[in-house]
Formats: sequence, C-alpha cells, structure tokens
Amino acid sequence: MQLKIDGYSEFETQVIDSLNYLKKHTDYASIKFELDSLQKTLFKIGYIENEIKNIKRLNDTSFYSQIHLKKKFKTIYIYYNKKDVDGSVLNAISDNVSDDYFELEFSKAENALNYINSKISGNGLPFSRLYLSNIKIRDKSNLEAHLIVESSEQKRIINDIIIKGYEKFPRSYLKHYLKIKPSQLFDLNKIQNKTEQLNSLSFANEIKSPEVLFSKDSTTLFLYLEKAKSNSFDGFLGFGTNEQTSKLEFDGYLNLNLTNNLNFGESFRLLYKSDENDQKTFEVDASLPYLFKSPIGVDLLLRIFKRDSSFTTINQSAKLHYQIHAKHKIYAGIVSTESNNLLTENATPSITDYKTQYYTLAYQFLNSQSYNLLFPIRSKFYLETGFGNRKNSNNLEKQSQFSIDAFKIFNLNQKNSIYLRLNGSNLISDTYFENELLRFGGINSIRGFEENSLFSTLYGLINTEYRFQLNNSIYIHTIIDAAYFENKTLNTEEKLFGYGFGFGILTKAGLFRFNYANGKTENTQFKLSNSKIHLSLTANF
Repeated sequence: MQLKIDGYSEFETQVIDSLNYLKKHTDYASIKFELDSLQKTLFKIGYIENEIKNIKRLNDTSFYSQIHLKKKFKTIYIYYNKKDVDGSVLNAISDNVSDDYFELEFSKAENALNYINSKISGNGLPFSRLYLSNIKIRDKSNLEAHLIVESSEQKRIINDIIIKGYEKFPRSYLKHYLKIKPSQLFDLNKIQNKTEQLNSLSFANEIKSPEVLFSKDSTTLFLYLEKAKSNSFDGFLGFGTNEQTSKLEFDGYLNLNLTNNLNFGESFRLLYKSDENDQKTFEVDASLPYLFKSPIGVDLLLRIFKRDSSFTTINQSAKLHYQIHAKHKIYAGIVSTESNNLLTENATPSITDYKTQYYTLAYQFLNSQSYNLLFPIRSKFYLETGFGNRKNSNNLEKQSQFSIDAFKIFNLNQKNSIYLRLNGSNLISDTYFENELLRFGGINSIRGFEENSLFSTLYGLINTEYRFQLNNSIYIHTIIDAAYFENKTLNTEEKLFGYGFGFGILTKAGLFRFNYANGKTENTQFKLSNSKIHLSLTANF
C-alpha cells in the first residue's frame, strides 16, 4: 500500500516531505501508526497545533492524507523553582537564564528536559520525574510553561555493594579504581560508566550491567563480574646470519607474567633474555596496588645485565604509585644502579666500576579497547624522569635521564588500522662510561637489528605498522621503523631504518607472531643477509 501526505500549502508539503515519512505499508494499521508518528515529530519541532484533516482511500493500494501544520513555535519560556533545579544545570542547556525562567528552542526542549532529569537523578534522586504544566501561547511564535519536578525528599545513597560471580574481587579496586563506595550518592548512569572500566582490567570482566535493589530505607548495588585469565607466558625466537662468521645465530627470551593469583590485583613478572651478542638479562618485578586499602601502591624491580666477560650491571628500584583515575597513574621512587668491570686484563678506562642513585617521577596513561582480542590496548603514554648522582673511584657526578614510551592505534575502520609508536631515552652527564650506555635494538625497539646491539647516550625511534585484520584472530602488517641515536663516548651520530612485514594469529595456545625485518644504516646498502626473523608466542593461562 502507498501513502501520500500533503500539507495545506506548498511550503507545508515541503516540510512534511523533509521528514522522510514511510510511504510503503502492508496494511491500514501501519498507515495509521505512521501518521501518529509523523504528528509527534511535527509537535517536537514546533508545530504543536498540527492537525490531520482527512485520510482517503484512493483505490485498493493507495491512501491519501492531508495535515495542516498551522503555526510553528520557535521558543518556549519555562518558569521554574530555584529549589528544584540548580542554576548551573540550566546554564548548560540555555543561553538565557533568569531568576524565574529560562529560554529554550522548542525543538530542543525534550532533550533539555531529559538532561535536567538526569542531573536531578544523579544527585541521589533516582525516582525524580519532571514535566511541563500550563503550556500556553506567549505571542505569535513563542510559548511558555511551568516546570514541575516531583521527587522524594530523601536522597538515595549506596548502602551496600554485592559482587556476584567473582566474590573475591579485590574490594580496593571498587573504592580507588572505579571510585564506587558505600555512603556515596546514588547515580546509576555514573555507576554504569564506571563499571565498564572493569573491562580494562586484565583479571576481571563485567558480564552484565549492574542492578539495584531499592528498599524503603536502603539501596543495594549488585555488580556481576567474572575472573579472567590474566597470567601470560611470552617468548620469541630470533635468528639471523652473523656477518663475520657467516653462521646462523639464535637469540630469544622468556617472559612470565602472573597477575591477581592472590585476588589482590597484584602482578609479578619474570624475564630472562639471552641474545646473539652474548648478553644476558635477568629481571624480576612486582606491583602491589592499594596497600592497606589505601590509594597508594608499590612497584619493586631487580634487573641484572651481563655483557660477555666485560661487565655486569645491577638495577634496583622501589616506586610508589597513585591511581588518579582508571586511565591515569603517577609514580615516584628511587632507582639505584651498581656496575662492575669484569676485565682483569687489558682493562679499558671506558668500562669502570660505578654506582648511581636516582630519584624518579613518572606518569602513565592507558586506554583500552577490550572488544578487540588482538589489540586490547588502544593507546599508551609513559613518561619518566630521573635525577641523581653517579659515584666512582674518582669523583661524584650529577646525572639525569629522561625516557618516553607511547603508542596509539588509529582505527580507520573495522579491519584497517595504523599503529604508531614513539620510544626514546636520553642520559645527560658530563662524562660517560661504556657500561652505563642506553641499549636498544630488536623486536621491541627497532626491528631488523640484533637484540640490544646498539649503544647510545641518546636515542629516539618510531615504529609504524599498517594492519589489516582478516578476521577476529588473524592479521597481517607492514613494518617501517626509523631511529636516530648518539653515542658521545665515540662521538658518533647515526640514523637507522627497518623495513619488513609480519602477521599474527590468535590460537588456542595464545597469540603467535611472525616478523621479518631488514635493518640498515643511513649510508649502507641494503643487504638481504642483514634480515632478521622473529617468532613469538604469548600464551594466557
């Protein structure tokens, strides 16, 4: 069946047609419903006196109707009581607010009233109701009305929070991470927004929206959570050809992360790395959040680095952190380093025993996209600075260090995205020892180079990838990396580039990644023998 609707003039017909009403219908009931809907739409945009004049059946398949729009009212003046509505709420929706009325475009009145009601409800009055009373014509194009607010006199607060599904969920995360606690004014919209942040945690998920039980004198909030697999085992195997010996060499690492096994939200990481430059790294760190139910947590780290038979370096750090918001965290702490020269013969002055002690400050921003299993973190920003002294047998010298690690995924659409990462560090000192230089290179920095094969006093690198997701578990990507570094012990400056491709597959065992990259310096020719292949598997359990 076809429906044709006209107005009482050419202009009225144009207004009706601009609303794109449904013209094809299956029966008369559908036609009647469409006319009622169209009348309501006309009312909302200011034609409050619109009237359906007739509905005619032209033949078996066609109906005709005519609507008289009449006058359009552009503005409504709403009178209110100051005790019912806060002035700051009205200023957010109206440019003209006086002591007893505020002015609105009539077409925006419904959304404005919904906004006012949400603010009143969020102030501990969830059963509030408001409406316009005594609506009448003010002049040719304006209306006026009175705002009536009905709500209980007693404000609702959260009296109790009950967790279903994961009863041992650490309660400190409710108070300090989500900012939800008993005795807080009840606001369901804010609670729903906050509980969605639970999906940013690696060890818990929200399985359904929160529910509320209202009784005469109490309000109980129910949260529905489940414990997630948050432990991970990560490793990679790399191999390439040694330019001097022309032999195939292997390198790799093992990285174990244990999270929330004690239902405290704690994390523990163990790393062991051995690479083709005869360098070995052992690292263990722990993070203990919300100590003694306070908003303060502690991070502890021990790192031991050994380079062939030249030197060893031991780093120890203790930092306090404070969770400002689910996405924001700040750190403050102390870092000490001790390095020992292992060379007993042919000792070089560039490697010597020293000790350093830094006081550090850091800030972290983390934004997740938990719906994406391949890339659960959308963006990260970490900035750290440290100031202290280096002491050796000869003198005491002031030093400072700055580092940054940031990345962002730009989602072009559901399948295509661009990954951009910036990483860098700078050691500032009057003199430098070889065994205190910054080390980088490899799968987690500039790809196409051996792990930790590059030494510098300053470096900065950019990793870029164009990613294409074939489905929810497989993706392919390009590799285009660039880096710049300085080594003041050798008075060198160098630009580096890495090119390649890779793919990732999410299997039952975990995320398997393959990277093929070729690295070159600015003034060297491309050599296929410089290519590196990196394989890694991250398994969750």
